[in-house]
Formats: sequence, structure tokens, C-alpha cells
Amino acid sequence: MKQLHLISFNYPYPPSYGGIIDVYYKVMALSDLGIKIHLHCFVDQIPHKIDPEVKEMTENVFFYQKKKNPLLYFSGTPFAAAIRDSETLLKNLEKHKAPILFEGLQTTHIIRFLKDNRHQLYLRHHNNESEYYKGLSVSEKNPFKKIIYKIESVKYSGYQKKLLKKFEAVFCLSEKEYNEVQTYSENAHLIHIFHGNESVKELDTKGKYFLFHGDLTTADNKRALNETIDLFKTLPQYQLVVASDRASEDIKRKISTVENISLTPIQTTENLYRLLKDAHANILISYQNSGTKVKLFNTLYNSRFVIINGNITDDPVLTNLCLYGDDMSQIRQQIISSAGKDYHDTEKRKEVLEKNHSDKAKANEIGRIIFKN
Repeated sequence: MKQLHLISFNYPYPPSYGGIIDVYYKVMALSDLGIKIHLHCFVDQIPHKIDPEVKEMTENVFFYQKKKNPLLYFSGTPFAAAIRDSETLLKNLEKHKAPILFEGLQTTHIIRFLKDNRHQLYLRHHNNESEYYKGLSVSEKNPFKKIIYKIESVKYSGYQKKLLKKFEAVFCLSEKEYNEVQTYSENAHLIHIFHGNESVKELDTKGKYFLFHGDLTTADNKRALNETIDLFKTLPQYQLVVASDRASEDIKRKISTVENISLTPIQTTENLYRLLKDAHANILISYQNSGTKVKLFNTLYNSRFVIINGNITDDPVLTNLCLYGDDMSQIRQQIISSAGKDYHDTEKRKEVLEKNHSDKAKANEIGRIIFKN
């Protein structure tokens, strides 16, 4: 029987943002191959119950509360990793001799305490964390947070170079990260994002509005939204829907003052798909160069036009499926241009996405590498 410990930086349900989408659909795809998953989750608060969707695809689910000690900011270990530490996790890992897949470097603090040769270690490398926090520092307006992110970036720089060599394999999300890991340790494998989509949706040629969706607690998304709001102030003839469950009061107030922009919650995956289905075009902007964003796959599979800047993906094949703008003036022109077009790209997307980006193929590749078959 094939078994796998999977240590997640958060509870992967609902799969509503970034890396958690990758975790959830990876667990699903590996489980569909018959692999027994022992899921370990670091959380802010331990849930009262395990959702049936998660229970159905796992052998066990364990929760560990993240530490809340602010003094850990002064640790030499990156704060995001230092707060994810648990003696109970170590005991639970010893109950089953099986490979361990760490989801992101922030889950790897316990490696130093693992018994030698008891487990084979694997990493899902979600980001170059040093670059990620450097980008957050640039985007953040709060001076205190700006400094914290900068320090975290410096800490991760040494942490990841030292740690990446400890893994049997590092599964990278993008070409950029794959090339970086290869220079450190030569154990990289390029496994693109797990996204849960199986087939490209057949849609009418016209949608109803432009859509911006994402987690509005992150500095990168807040900056991207502010730029997009300012843009649509100059385009009052077009409707923009902002979809998020995490909008601050400042953002709500700003949106309420612009007549052609509205804010709506996402709440469920089904509601997100409905919003994507009715959108004529999606605005995807990032100021962080960290490979292909998960939300790109959701929009390409489930919506019409997708307008991006250069940091949404480093895959030229995926870029070719989108409308591209180097800066906000070019994004503005793509908005105007797409508004006057009918959408006819379904077959083109099917050829690229269903052939090269299926979750099943990616799970098979991970299983082959971990279980040597």
C-alpha cells in the first residue's frame, strides 16, 4: 500500500486562494491514484470538524495550531516557518513510515528534528520565498510591515539555499523556480499547478462585465486592485466586478464611490465559477514575479478573455492564450479592445490546456518520482 504524509501550511478547504488550491487538488489527484494520504495542517484555529470533501480523499487529517509568539520575529528562522512547529506532528509522522511531502518551505522547520533515514523528504516549492517577501515589501504601504517583509526576505535567502539540498526531489511550479532550484541542488522537477479543472467550458461569445478576483489581504493584490480601480474610473462605460471574501473597509469605501465598480463575495467555488462564466474579460495583474498564478488556470478554463501583465505567468504558451499588457496603459487598451470582440478561443484553449495541464498527469509524475515506479 502506497502511503504519503503531506504537510500543508493551512487547511486546504475551501480551495479558494493561491497555494491552497494547489494543495487541495493535488491531494485529490494523488488520492485518485490510490495513494493513502496522511494530511497534516497548520492552522490559526483548529476546526470543529473535517469537511466531508477532505475526509473522503484522506486516510487521516491532523491539525496543529500555529504558534503566536511575536518573539519568533527575532528568530534566525523565517517567521512563517518558525510558527509552524509541533512536537505532536513529529509523533504523528512516526506512526506511519512513509515519504513526507512538505507544502512550501514554511512547513519545513521540523526537518531538523526528524529521525535519520526514517522518511524520504520531498518539497512542493510554491515560491522563491525570498523573492516573494521582497515583492511584498515593495508593494506594502505600512512602514512596519514593509520592514518585517524585508527581514523575512533576507532570512529566507539563506534558509532556502541550505534546505533545498535535503530533499529527494523538489517539485517546482514554474520554469523560473525550476532553474533556480537546479542551481542550488540539482533535484528539481517541473510540475505545474494543480487547479481542479478538467475541461474548458463552452461559452457564449459575449459576457456581461469585467472581473477582478482574489485575496485582498495581500499587498500584491491590494496594489493590483487599486491600479485597476483607477483604470476603470477612466472607463465609465464598462462595468467592473470585484470578487473577494477578504476586502478591507478601506477597499469597500473606495469601490462604493465609483459608479461602474461593484464588490461581491465569492463564498463558494460554485459562485466563483458563476462569476467567471458571466465575465466577458478578467483582469489579472501582479507585481511579483513568482511563476504562473493559480487563478490564471481558473480563468482560462472557465471564462472568456483574460488580460494579464508579465508577472502572471512565465510560460509563453499560456501567455499566448491571453491578452497582454506591459503596463497599465496597455492593459487599458486591451480592456477597450476586448470589449468590442466576440470570444472564439474555446478550441485553442482545449488543445493547450487539456493536453498539457491535466491534474491526473501531474499526479502520475509525482507518484512515479516518490514511489519509484
